[in-house]
Amino acid sequence: MKPPAFWPGRAEPRRPSLVGRLVVLAVAWSLAVLAAAALIAAAMFNQAATARFDDGLAELVDNLVAGTSVDDAGQIAAPALTDQRALRALSGKYWEIAIPTGVGGVRAVERSRSLWESELSAPPDTITELARRPGRTVFYESVGPRKEPLRVAAMQASLQGVKSPLIFLAAEDRSPINRDVQTFATRIGVALILLGAGLVAAVIVQVRVGLQPLFALRREVAAVRTGRADRLSEEYPSELEPLATELNALVEHNQEVVERQRTHVGNLAHALKTPLTVMLTEAQLQPGRLADVVSRQADTMRAQVDHHLRRARASARPQGLGERTLVAPLLEDLARTLERIHRERGLVVDWRAPDDLTFRGERQDLLEIAGNVLENACKWCERKVRATARPLSPTQLTLTVEDDGPGLPAERRAEVIQRGARLDETAPGSGLGLSIVDELARAYGGSLRLAESELGGLKVELVLPRAEG
Repeated sequence: MKPPAFWPGRAEPRRPSLVGRLVVLAVAWSLAVLAAAALIAAAMFNQAATARFDDGLAELVDNLVAGTSVDDAGQIAAPALTDQRALRALSGKYWEIAIPTGVGGVRAVERSRSLWESELSAPPDTITELARRPGRTVFYESVGPRKEPLRVAAMQASLQGVKSPLIFLAAEDRSPINRDVQTFATRIGVALILLGAGLVAAVIVQVRVGLQPLFALRREVAAVRTGRADRLSEEYPSELEPLATELNALVEHNQEVVERQRTHVGNLAHALKTPLTVMLTEAQLQPGRLADVVSRQADTMRAQVDHHLRRARASARPQGLGERTLVAPLLEDLARTLERIHRERGLVVDWRAPDDLTFRGERQDLLEIAGNVLENACKWCERKVRATARPLSPTQLTLTVEDDGPGLPAERRAEVIQRGARLDETAPGSGLGLSIVDELARAYGGSLRLAESELGGLKVELVLPRAEG
């Protein structure tokens, strides 16, 4: 069986949060922008560093082309370059003068001492592009003699005295550039992470501060619902002011409806009770069999009228609009009154409740609920009745009434809650007590449950609304 919505322990479904949604969207957008900015900045730095690197290689190629000569014997002589790294073996700075082989490769005719016994290679597509664009510098990536990454600049040019065009190559280890780019990416990444953390914190603060009027509106509505205020009184931004005005109008309308219902209920009570009183008075003045029947039926009618009037009053009342009732003083008054009524039986009503426990509703309704349950327990107990009220949650309280009487079989407990049900026809009463309690509790969003008491009799457990604060 599906548990009722008010029953404790029921898992509430998690609802999406407006604050969470705004924060997640803002954070996701900010992080996406920062990540894109980091990638773009690293790419631009890499491009700028590579461009500066290419300028040095292009200058070396130009110097090779300008300084290379051919003697009378057709021997190619390279210029004397001043870069000492080109003279040191495997230094990472290399140059080469080569002749295309015609099969997609090149053959070195002059090379720097730094190449030692190695040669610079050129991909076939690069050689094709050089032949198509003579005199233009072409850049590509390659691998050096020590397996280091190389940036290579190449140009094809023709020299007088040489039948075949020459390819001039200049290369340098680009590991320093790669390290610089990695260092820059790491630093910009750390900086953007810190910036992102600051932006996330700023977004959270902005959302919380921006939605503060909405939180204030929620607190005021809760105060009205729990009876700590009768209307919304704060000033709200222009976007929320119409909502606050409509809520105040709704509260005032509900109060007017309640007052009209109470007036109608009171008028109906006077209209019905007066004829019943006249009937009872006349029956008492003219004793006899007919008078006894009239008296019994009039008493039953009065009980029925009281039952339906209480039910109408409870149904018409909005829950928690300003009503708050302390539980302890009411239980104390009821216990004192019932002990006085049953003084000849030596009955004891043991009650316990925190001093600050407050019922969210009218005193008359709590008196009706607790009074009916305690009166029923006193009717059936031997010597003792125990009443315990305690908080169940911030919005609920429990009232438990037990007795040491004969108790009630489990299969008959549902029967006594039915309207007009009486398990003992010889006992006084109309059989409406627990029915009224059940309907009033349900009207307040609570519940009634019957069980076996530790004292041996019946235990009545009530879940009722609790006033916060």
